[in-house]
Amino acid sequence: MAGNIFGSLFKLTTFGESHGPAIGGILEGCPAGIELDLESIQEDLDRRKPGQSSIVTQRKESDEVSILSGVFNGKTTGTPIGFSINNTNQKPKDYSHIQDSYRPSHADYVYDQKYGIRDYRGGGRSSARETASRVVAGSIAKQFLSPTKINAYVSAVGPLSLDTNPSDVDLSLIEKNPVRCPDQKMALKMEDFIKKIRKEGDTVGGIITCIIKNVKIGLGEPVFNKLHAELGKAMLSINAVKGFEYGSGFSGTKIKGSEHNDLFNEDGTTKTNYSGGIQGGISNGMDIYFSVAFKPVATIMQNQETINSKGEKVEMQGRGRHDPCVVPRAVPIVESMAALVLADFSLIKRTNKI
Repeated sequence: MAGNIFGSLFKLTTFGESHGPAIGGILEGCPAGIELDLESIQEDLDRRKPGQSSIVTQRKESDEVSILSGVFNGKTTGTPIGFSINNTNQKPKDYSHIQDSYRPSHADYVYDQKYGIRDYRGGGRSSARETASRVVAGSIAKQFLSPTKINAYVSAVGPLSLDTNPSDVDLSLIEKNPVRCPDQKMALKMEDFIKKIRKEGDTVGGIITCIIKNVKIGLGEPVFNKLHAELGKAMLSINAVKGFEYGSGFSGTKIKGSEHNDLFNEDGTTKTNYSGGIQGGISNGMDIYFSVAFKPVATIMQNQETINSKGEKVEMQGRGRHDPCVVPRAVPIVESMAALVLADFSLIKRTNKI
């Protein structure tokens, strides 16, 4: 299987299936001498793990990471960092009913057609459980990138939207509620809406916004490997993501160039930041901000018509433990993928000039 590696110099390879014995990864290219805060890595994993609140899947996984190599006496050694996370709450029988049937809007059908075999237990390799490995690597990348700060938050759930400018958001409020929306009143509305959707046996999508502060000038390449292009690729590789926009995004199409241009201050900063911290594919030192759209989770607790491996129409209902809305748990995943992109470009930048 191709496509298990992300990055060029700061490079992550992941392995494992949703209901296999373990998942994990190998992170190459991390420079030696970085003092790692292992508790911080575990905290990021805890933000992603299942069973953390009443509005997410109730699968109970401790998601404790074991660092197997590349760290000695609390510091990176420059060698590959190997790590694993045991799957301790596997319930393969929850998926026996789809052994020969394909769930609508899942990877089941295309996976079977591509490989001729599939692990039907929770989607196997195509399950979002794989993203826990990304969070470990991304958390390491965040520590490498310090003092750059990467913070993501839920800005929309279904029709409910937080319209606050990312620069004006109180980032200290993100972890104060289970939705991870930095507005307490809106967070309560979102939480109630998710609970309502869950009772209906249905699911709902949402939007995560990310803001990155203290970014060095010069990250990204001007042609194919533009910074925003790589960020878009990173976000679109996350399960259930359907869209990505940065800076003014689609709303920028509604104003004139004379209004949209970011005029310079004498110190090289800009008066506005419609560019979202990226110009010509290269970071300009201003805050980078972008939004990521997530579709409703495909598994719903309602009867649906589908087909089986013989092409026959059958009826099925979702079973097992699933998120009614994925965005609260996806916040640390978005941060981690952004960190991996910036870490990679930070190493590449060291080769640009003396």
